[in-house]
Amino acid sequence: PKFFYPIDVRYGDIDAQGHVNNAKFLTYFEHGRTHYMRHLGLYPEGLTFMEIGVILADVQITFLKPVHWEDRVQVGVKTTRLGNKSMTVLQTIEDRESGEEFARGKVVMVAYDYHQKKTVPIPEAWRGIISAYEGD
Repeated sequence: PKFFYPIDVRYGDIDAQGHVNNAKFLTYFEHGRTHYMRHLGLYPEGLTFMEIGVILADVQITFLKPVHWEDRVQVGVKTTRLGNKSMTVLQTIEDRESGEEFARGKVVMVAYDYHQKKTVPIPEAWRGIISAYEGD
């Protein structure tokens, strides 16, 4: 990915085994995706996630090594596929300095209108922005 967002590992993220609980990886992924979408300008000032949102439809994570409390990590985000209503996003959690991966995963997001409570096509403006950024 070319987009990375730093994550501060909080003491409360640590489980009894002394490493970041696996459920927190989903939160880290979500945090990275949210900042990716804001970075791309998909949610300009005044537009909220309730106007045109995305919902998580599928997630797969491969855990490669544990993250500990003082590890300096970042989340990488890259959109690899734009369908009609869904998009596939590859994500990594890695060391900020070395790039060594702690985890990698793939999520499928679906464009969703929260007011009408139904899926919608991915906006054309989003397609152009994402494709230009990712080089597709």
